[in-house]
Amino acid sequence: MERMSLPSTTPADSRPFRVPPPRVEEVADGIFAYVQPDGGWCLNNAGILAGPHTVALVDTAATEARARALRAAALERGGAEPRTVLNTHHHGDHTFGNAVAAPYATVIAHTHTRAEMAEKGEGLKHVWPDTPWGDLGGLGRSLPMVTFEDRLTVYVDELAVELMYVGPAHSSNDVVVWVPEHRVLFAGDVLMPGCTPFLLAGSVVGSLEAVARLRALGPRTVVGGHGPVAGPEALDEAEAYLRRLQELATQGIEAGVTPFEAARDAPLGAFAQLRDPERLVANLHRAYSEALGRPLDTQIRSAPVMGEMARLNGGSALACLA
Repeated sequence: MERMSLPSTTPADSRPFRVPPPRVEEVADGIFAYVQPDGGWCLNNAGILAGPHTVALVDTAATEARARALRAAALERGGAEPRTVLNTHHHGDHTFGNAVAAPYATVIAHTHTRAEMAEKGEGLKHVWPDTPWGDLGGLGRSLPMVTFEDRLTVYVDELAVELMYVGPAHSSNDVVVWVPEHRVLFAGDVLMPGCTPFLLAGSVVGSLEAVARLRALGPRTVVGGHGPVAGPEALDEAEAYLRRLQELATQGIEAGVTPFEAARDAPLGAFAQLRDPERLVANLHRAYSEALGRPLDTQIRSAPVMGEMARLNGGSALACLA
């Protein structure tokens, strides 16, 4: 099979990427992190697991151009079409590109991931209508074909890869991909090194529980759903942010201020350096809900909260540069 180099443009979108192009980092023998700078909205990371005869992907990408670039990178590293896609959760930046891989690959995800994808469809495209999504909708169905509830082991040739449900955390259906032989953790959006967590449809309490479970694995390398490749310090960063979030929610409720007001007035300290700090207001909506004793799966309308994030961002619309 002819090997392909990673393109900066594709036929699906003749323009160059509007941010630095993706980079591929080998984090263990045959295990690659596919990192999409700068890790902001819809600029997710993926993984390439390349065995002697088999290639698998951890997540895909948001747009057709980016999904085809990921496929090209996988062909270059593994020399074969990816035959398996492991989705960490349902959000479109991690799953829209399934359509590019689906003609060749079996898509595996949590049961709730399939349900959420079927319900939400391509809703993300309506949030950022100017993003060059491409013709993903015309490439065929991209829902997971195999689902599981708690744990599942898949193999890339002889390499055991463990899928573990750890939600609700970032979403209702978070799965991490753990490669125990190399202590490599693909954490999806449960961990996003250097980026502000986003918990509007997830759980602060659940995220803390997930971080504790992941810490017990003893990962050496962490590939988050966004941001640079990291080590176990990514767990410390996430836990510290989550604890601070709970403190701010308690203080805000006691002071009788709204989540927006609490976010606007909060001293962020070191967390101000995280990508997309405006997510604080969304996270506080979730933290308030939990602090007030509401069920973890309480629905919070996203449209008004997105507007509050834009206000906290100085009135600027949230930018998706995918």
